[in-house]
Amino acid sequence: MHEEYRRFYSQHLGLDMEMLVLGDYGYPILVFPTSNGRYFEAKDFHLVDSVRWFIENKLIKLVCIDSGDKWSWYAKHLHPGTRLHNHNLYDRMISEELVPRLQQECQVDKIGVAGCSLGGYQALNFAFKHPEKVAHLFSMGAAFDIRMFMGGYYDEQVYFNNPPDFMPNAQNDNFYKMNIILGTAEHDFCKDSNYQMSGILAAKGIPHRLDVRPNGTHDWPVWREMFPEYVSSIF
Repeated sequence: MHEEYRRFYSQHLGLDMEMLVLGDYGYPILVFPTSNGRYFEAKDFHLVDSVRWFIENKLIKLVCIDSGDKWSWYAKHLHPGTRLHNHNLYDRMISEELVPRLQQECQVDKIGVAGCSLGGYQALNFAFKHPEKVAHLFSMGAAFDIRMFMGGYYDEQVYFNNPPDFMPNAQNDNFYKMNIILGTAEHDFCKDSNYQMSGILAAKGIPHRLDVRPNGTHDWPVWREMFPEYVSSIF
């Protein structure tokens, strides 16, 4: 399996971003790490191995990026407004710097996004903020209400980064063309959040799949079971 470490300077963040690319050809799937996770997390926890067949058969190319959590959601020493600003810079790095590179490199109009736990929030938030750039969305074990990090602070930037708030009012034809899978498990503490998001999408008539695994928990074995099945839905 082809593996490539990449490092690039982000104009928006003013620092180098690191990522791991698995596969030399195929449809690009951007993988966001869990809370404060690094670009090598998906490999270390064998999420990459779970879709090895798709990579080796040149069907997909996984792009595993570093998180920006340490200066946004988990930067408790910073004012909530500053944390939101930093997250928005991370979002712009993805949407305006990384995604255009992937679109050109892989010759696609839209990419896939995926993530587990907080990475699932990142994937869903990015997809719903930029639906013109995302064709496939796979969240696994995620919760989507980011107000839990804000300590009661609320402004329009919380609203526009909090899918349970902004999605009921959002309008975009691309929502209805996106392949959306919300994965959770019966004993996952994030299960209710997935039911809530599924209800929001259903009320808008947005096609999606809510996948609740029986007897599962909020952990990597469940996500490794989910991911290859979700990837197969691309084809």
